[in-house]
Amino acid sequence: MRGSDTMSDSGAVLPWLVIRQDESGNRYRIGRYATQAEAQRVADGLDDRRHQQVYRVERAGQSARP
Repeated sequence: MRGSDTMSDSGAVLPWLVIRQDESGNRYRIGRYATQAEAQRVADGLDDRRHQQVYRVERAGQSARP
């Protein structure tokens, strides 16, 4: 059985997260995606904005990487 953190409200499996981490280390979930490639495209597009935040792609349930 899959954990509830891999499901959206519609019931679709969305295991890939885009996470924003700001300069203070605070982390915020930006969105959930079906594929790693889709999540990476979103993160890359956000990184192009040249802000001080970092955008990461993580699989739901994984610990944050240092």
